Amino acid sequence: MKPDTKNGSGREILKRLDWVTTVVPFVCVIVLCLFFMENPGGSADILASIRFFLGDQMSSYYLVLGMGALICSLYMAFSSFGKIRLGNLEKPQYPFFQWGSMMFTAGLAADILFYSLCEWMLYAGEPHIAEMGGIQDWASTYPLFHWGPIPWSFYMVMAVAFGFMIHVRKRNKQKYSEACRPLLGRRVDGFWGKVIDLIAVFALLAGTATTFSLATPLLSMAVSQVTGIPDNRILTIGILVVICVVYTLAVFFGMKGVAKLASSCIYLFFIFLAYVFLGGGEMRYIIETGLTSLGNLAQNFISMCTWTDALRTTSFPQNWTVFYWAYWMVWCIATPFFIGTISKGRTIRQTVLGGYLFSLAGTFTSFIILGNYGLGLQMMGKLDLMAIYQQSQDLYQTIIAMFSSLPFPALALILLALTMIAFYATTFDALAIVAASYSYKALDADEEPDRRVKLFWSLVLMLFPIALIFSESSMANLQTVSIIAAFPIGFIMVLIVWSFFKDAGEYLKEQECKDRRN
Repeated sequence: MKPDTKNGSGREILKRLDWVTTVVPFVCVIVLCLFFMENPGGSADILASIRFFLGDQMSSYYLVLGMGALICSLYMAFSSFGKIRLGNLEKPQYPFFQWGSMMFTAGLAADILFYSLCEWMLYAGEPHIAEMGGIQDWASTYPLFHWGPIPWSFYMVMAVAFGFMIHVRKRNKQKYSEACRPLLGRRVDGFWGKVIDLIAVFALLAGTATTFSLATPLLSMAVSQVTGIPDNRILTIGILVVICVVYTLAVFFGMKGVAKLASSCIYLFFIFLAYVFLGGGEMRYIIETGLTSLGNLAQNFISMCTWTDALRTTSFPQNWTVFYWAYWMVWCIATPFFIGTISKGRTIRQTVLGGYLFSLAGTFTSFIILGNYGLGLQMMGKLDLMAIYQQSQDLYQTIIAMFSSLPFPALALILLALTMIAFYATTFDALAIVAASYSYKALDADEEPDRRVKLFWSLVLMLFPIALIFSESSMANLQTVSIIAAFPIGFIMVLIVWSFFKDAGEYLKEQECKDRRN
């Protein structure tokens, strides 16, 4: 991307902004923030009723979308569409490692780290896990499923669609509505286009809020343990401000700053994983349980994808699988745009298969090492983490207790804190850039938004998480925000993928005609 040299003075920027897309979601966030803060009990009841309808009564909708995304991504890669190059570069814009680092960290990297440490605990008490064969085999398998090929397929199909739109068709509106143009035509320039973009930006803000609000308390507790500073809301908000400053500075320096931060973040991430793997004393258990969980996933993948628990004997897919699919769907607003943008010069096949390779390698390594380390302590009788969790009912406190079993626990917590801050910063680099792009009426593929617009969105992205922290929202409430926002996004994603196949099919016909003429 080029620096924001075209943006000019403040007055010129104001003329280029799409005020409806910028202001309306901002006002909605302010209203929701006030509602959550002033009426936490009432808001929880409303969210619970909506969650029941969407998560329970409409659960098949999310499951079908997940399977559809995976099938579409593989078809994109291995069909004739796979040979289409995203842009006219002879070689990719970014080297493979740098590209993969930016893609992985722009996703849910901070959440991947958080859930790697604790997800097996959340499943340990589930009746469905007991029915499947117990904690040892299945509490380590389901995290790989919920963070594996299907959720990443949401990113892959959308990244291909956006990359094709930006780099091949060279459209200058980097928005959800523009990706629907091949199917909806001029309707995207009117009312329906505005509706699509408003839903998209609101979903982006909802996903942001959920991410920050779920994992930030762990970061706050880790900092408190190391520094002795009391763990309270002030510390949590202070950490949010630090993260905001870090990613705002990276965004300020443009894509070069984002690329450098992403590469540094990956190195820090693997240092942390190596510390736990080599220093925790559970190497054999981690490797063997990891192999078992990969085998379970491969053997049972289709049944796990399609199990709906129609009789609601455990409601496991409604409580977990639906949430995770919805969670990843709301993040499809920003991350795939970013992946599509940085994939210039790669073919669709390279983008999809390389994306799966890098993303699954990082995700599975994190869950196998961190998750199985904690599970190993539990199953080998070295530390009863489940008892700590049941007694305290505090997931974050339980994770901190797990770190006490590592050599030099303070060092481990410092590595955890630094890695999470770096992950948060790199994730929200991408968010701020994409959100800022949404604010423009038109923006060339190689043009970055103005720094002032990126700064505005950097600050806005902090408001909703802070409100949720003050409202003391439960995990269920936070999950519900994502499930609600993901419901309309699913329909829009179908339109975008449909539009891609229509437009890409026409492009291939155009290329065939050119080849015949030559």
